Amino acid sequence: MGYLEHVGKYFMMLGRVFKKPQKGKVFYEALIKEIDELGLKSLGIIMFISFFIGGVIALQTALNLDNPFIPKSLIGFAAKRSIILEFAPTFCSIILAGKVGSYITSSIGTMRVTEQIDALEVMGINALSHLVLPKVIATVFFYPFLISLGMFLGILGGWVTGVLSGLFSGANYIEGIQTDFDPFLLSYAIIKTLIFAFLISTVPSYHGYYVKGGSIAVGKASTQAVVWTTILIVIANYFLTQMLLT
Repeated sequence: MGYLEHVGKYFMMLGRVFKKPQKGKVFYEALIKEIDELGLKSLGIIMFISFFIGGVIALQTALNLDNPFIPKSLIGFAAKRSIILEFAPTFCSIILAGKVGSYITSSIGTMRVTEQIDALEVMGINALSHLVLPKVIATVFFYPFLISLGMFLGILGGWVTGVLSGLFSGANYIEGIQTDFDPFLLSYAIIKTLIFAFLISTVPSYHGYYVKGGSIAVGKASTQAVVWTTILIVIANYFLTQMLLT
């Protein structure tokens, strides 16, 4: 199957996903379940990685600024820009693509190979809307909070690094964070996060829904889903940066 055919099937899938759900109560219960599986259970890894990567960014910046004429506040400024512009929205989304994407593909793919999806369709249920739409809404609405938390903890990790290492003071770091603050950068990060969240929920769903074979095929589909989701996030990041920051 060619790439254009895959793209066509992907958009056809989206057309069925966004049809009205079968029952409000069933949809609400599925949505709460997906928020827990895709969002709340990802809090730990995002918090842990954000805090320590923020510390590493600040530490590496401080170690490379050995010129006494360069103000120490530049460390906070550089860390702020790095975390808000790229680390939190892009790097964390790639991590989530691996964790969440493999879960989505394997869960839907297992239902496909065990004919549970066929049973839903025989009963007249729109299986795509029933299975995928709660995942899309859960990720699109919850991930901006998750990424915002990653931004805060990343910047906090940089501050803690300075205080503990003695390479720069907390006051200088905070001064750098406040220097030349542009609120649009936050908007830029959230816009990227929304698009990445949509990719994280729909691309793995596509691979899981159209999988053929047995358990081995589901495993291969999960790997392909993570790879393609990551590739699309990187490509989307490039074009979004060009459109929004130039």
